[in-house]
Amino acid sequence: MRASSLRTFFARLPIRVKLGSIFFFAFLLIFAVMVFFYINVNATVQQIDEVYASNTRLNDLRDTLEEVQSNLYQYLNTRGSEALENYYFFEAEYKRQLELLNEQTLGDTPQLMEKNIRNISVVYLQRTNEAIEAKRARNISLYRELYEETGRFYRYLDATIQAANDINFRQNSANYLVLRGVLDMMTGAGVIFLLLIVTLAIIWSLLMTQAITEPLVLMARAANEIADGNMEAHFPYVDTLDEMGAVAKASNKMLDHIREYIETIKAHMVLESQLKENELMMRSDLNEAQLNYLQAQINPHFLFNTLNAGVQLSMLEGANRTGVFLENVADFFRYNVKKMREDTTLQEELQLLDNYIYILNVRYMGEITFEKQYDETLLNWVMPSMVLQPIVENAVSHGIQKTEEEGIITLSIYPDGDIVVIRVQDNGAGIEPDIARRIMEGEDLHGDSGTGIGLDNVRNRLRRYFNQDDVFVIRRREDIRGTEVLLRLPLQ
Repeated sequence: MRASSLRTFFARLPIRVKLGSIFFFAFLLIFAVMVFFYINVNATVQQIDEVYASNTRLNDLRDTLEEVQSNLYQYLNTRGSEALENYYFFEAEYKRQLELLNEQTLGDTPQLMEKNIRNISVVYLQRTNEAIEAKRARNISLYRELYEETGRFYRYLDATIQAANDINFRQNSANYLVLRGVLDMMTGAGVIFLLLIVTLAIIWSLLMTQAITEPLVLMARAANEIADGNMEAHFPYVDTLDEMGAVAKASNKMLDHIREYIETIKAHMVLESQLKENELMMRSDLNEAQLNYLQAQINPHFLFNTLNAGVQLSMLEGANRTGVFLENVADFFRYNVKKMREDTTLQEELQLLDNYIYILNVRYMGEITFEKQYDETLLNWVMPSMVLQPIVENAVSHGIQKTEEEGIITLSIYPDGDIVVIRVQDNGAGIEPDIARRIMEGEDLHGDSGTGIGLDNVRNRLRRYFNQDDVFVIRRREDIRGTEVLLRLPLQ
């Protein structure tokens, strides 16, 4: 089960990942082997360096001891300040080097000798300092006696250090040979491991290359058969989920579509004669559709002429208010039909709004107060048609009609930098926040009137016209009851 899951996992990998994995894992293994051997070889080299560290330490100690004794001798003979300074310098250096020697009782012979050297050196330095003090006190017999005693200590220490150094050298030579053998063995093992990894990488590369190229060879053969006209041939089935499997499946699907297309062409050739027979009937239907289109154009003009006739008749009979009402209705419908698919100016939109408010006040017995404030420099600003009227209609239908107070609609239009701000406010019932959100997200279509244009239509047309999303906001008014629609449209 695990082997099958692993095979499925590798089958899903893209070809580039399969090829890249060869180099990645080979590099990772080589890098790991190199790091491993580098750490171990470094540790071995450090051990080799430490093998002769004890010999170097004893040699340095012996040289410093010689300098101490030599400068002591010079000072006792000459009493020169330079010799005294050198004595104190090498004395301090000798003490520092003594701290590096073994001070434990247990240990092998060299370590016991180092402990002995350390203890005797303490006595030796005491005698050298006493000789210096006797020289300063001009006690000739005392400092000569002390100098002879320091000479005996010096010769003993020198011989002991030499003996310990010889013993350490013999032991260190044996250790060096062992460590050198380990280092050679590790170097050989590293070469063998690297050759093994390279061999495995080559074998893996060959297997992966064969797995990738074998389906390509089979697909090339099938493609040549199809090119020779054998439409019954099939591309091989590739049991992988990588690009090769996808190409093989897509190729077989494409071949099936080609066969279906050939069958469809044959069927179309059979139906071609029938289509020619029906051509005259289609032309007849087209002529009838054209006549209906012309009739649809005539009907609005008939409506406008009829309304104008009503205006003239009301004027003759003295019904001036009825005449004005019919004239506003005619202008309103004429603008709707004329400007539905055209751009307009802000001045024309305001005129349409005045006509619409007049019609509403006749309908609702003058219960709606319309206030407008606008910048006259914006009157020739070009904008989409039928934008303001649906907003005002929505304010009346869904706000003012739901209250018993006198309806007030306020329109404000002013420039704000490169933006034209249009604000429509009413004192109606106020829109619910959730409904406002649904309108702005296009989930709810309020304000769908006889003109066929609602707020959702206005929002979508403004977005497409100005090619930006943040042009329309509808919300409940915060200061007083009512609804506010805010448009922010580019000036250019």
